[in-house]
Amino acid sequence: MLTICIENVDGLAIVECNGRIVQSEAAFALREAVISQEDSRVILLDLSGVTAIEGGGLGMLEFLQRWAYDHDRRLKLYNPTRCVSERLDLANPIPEFEVISPDEMRALLASTHGH
Repeated sequence: MLTICIENVDGLAIVECNGRIVQSEAAFALREAVISQEDSRVILLDLSGVTAIEGGGLGMLEFLQRWAYDHDRRLKLYNPTRCVSERLDLANPIPEFEVISPDEMRALLASTHGH
């Protein structure tokens, strides 16, 4: 099961994911959560609570990256768990994702609060 919590801060949407992205309904819930962030220039997927991800979830991340590019948005992955990082590394055809560190996350939040 996947739970998603969204926080919006000055053009930044933080989409916090907890649980597993292994079934199609979880992947589609993630898609809806990201696509619904129409007013956000940057969408940050917080993957620190994701315990498993399979092919459908990986494919959805690839779709969302392409969607973000096509809609002039930036999609960033934050703090993916080891199992998610390993799956991303194994999925060679999937393009590189922008993964940010906790320090980069703090800087990003500081820059949004400064506007």
